[in-house]
Amino acid sequence: MNVSGRHRVTFRHVFHPCRCGMPVHSHPARWRPGAIPRGLLLLLVGSWLFASGAGAQPIHGYHLFRNRKKVVVPFELHSNLIIVPIRINNSDTLNFILDTGVSVTLVTDPKVGRSLGLVPVRKVKIAGAGSQGELTASVTLGATVRMHDIRADNIPLLILSEDILALSDYIGIPIHGVFGYDLFNRFVVNIDFEAKLVTFTLPERHRYRRAREGTKLPITIENTKPYLTAMAIVEDGKSVPIKVIVDTGAGHALSLDLGSHQQIHLPDKVVRSQLGRGLSGVINGSLGRLGRVKIGDFTLDNVVTSYPDSTSLYPNPARDGNRQGNLGCEMLRRFRVTFNYQDGYLALRPIRKRLKESFEHDMSGLELRARGANYRNYMIERVQSDSPAAAAGLMAGDEIMFFNGEPVREMPMNDIYKLLQKKEGKEIKLMVKRDNELIYTTFILRRII
Repeated sequence: MNVSGRHRVTFRHVFHPCRCGMPVHSHPARWRPGAIPRGLLLLLVGSWLFASGAGAQPIHGYHLFRNRKKVVVPFELHSNLIIVPIRINNSDTLNFILDTGVSVTLVTDPKVGRSLGLVPVRKVKIAGAGSQGELTASVTLGATVRMHDIRADNIPLLILSEDILALSDYIGIPIHGVFGYDLFNRFVVNIDFEAKLVTFTLPERHRYRRAREGTKLPITIENTKPYLTAMAIVEDGKSVPIKVIVDTGAGHALSLDLGSHQQIHLPDKVVRSQLGRGLSGVINGSLGRLGRVKIGDFTLDNVVTSYPDSTSLYPNPARDGNRQGNLGCEMLRRFRVTFNYQDGYLALRPIRKRLKESFEHDMSGLELRARGANYRNYMIERVQSDSPAAAAGLMAGDEIMFFNGEPVREMPMNDIYKLLQKKEGKEIKLMVKRDNELIYTTFILRRII
């Protein structure tokens, strides 16, 4: 799973799917994923499917009810992540991230897991990307998941024992989990980033129309993840083909894995950055700009690209479908995107005004974290050295009270992220609280990369 701005929430797929039958054991099982695909909150979440064991309930896939042929679901876009409303059993509405390739319904908020009243049938230990250790999760069976007129019964859930991803803190709204693959595998999925609508259509009721869907590009589905090969980076005038995972759970534009191809290397100018968090802790790496990237017939220039440290990746990406990287929603949001897993294609219809937008990164040097019951208390978690924020005297632990004269409790975190990466040369005025003191300061946005 990367978040747009400083933190892009990227969901790297760190769980290896297991489609074969798996017996239910009462003791914890050590579980190491076998494949890993990747944002600026680089968060890695995985694809893992619990299949039936002795005494397990049958698993039924997603289906439409009320004789619907398609269902249109409104979504919110926060930090370049697609947030859709769902319900599990009789729960209140929950916010889940829609992520290609995540084959389990992953509950990241343990409080939600406990409130569902489901009995764990198995515990697993998860080893994922990041610099820390393993994490324990519980597998439960028998849940019903509903999203508008889409429903699935007897769904297995994977419930984290600890909210290590802290998605709510970095996105600024309550986030309860992530899901996706079973929906993409069952329906033709069209994501309209401009209207903020996602449409799920029965494959037998769908017919490709170029005027509606745009350019068709072939994809392959490997270990529940969609891979695209109709993509290239241009280096020194030469086009270098790359294979990437198309990842709606990633907030970045593009992430490339050093060592996965002899012609993939760090740009001349990079900045070291905490790219985000994975299931096993912090993801560190570098940020730079690629001069040109091609997707099919589309060309995009000066693309901000993440280069995670190899020590943050597990397992070796070279063994994960021979991929070179990960394509995220900062790139995808410039198109209307259709996924058709059944017919093996991805279609891109450009949003012209967005294709003209430049790729930008945070220009302040601030990394924020939301706190409080409504996630409207914005704390400075980190200040990058040699940045405008550092020169303005801002420090980790400061709480932002006013932003450009407006009380921040009236501003969604996503809006603050956008303002801090919008326009070089713009003055930002902040009032922060440090201990019991109010401090007023200003700085000028400057491109750091």
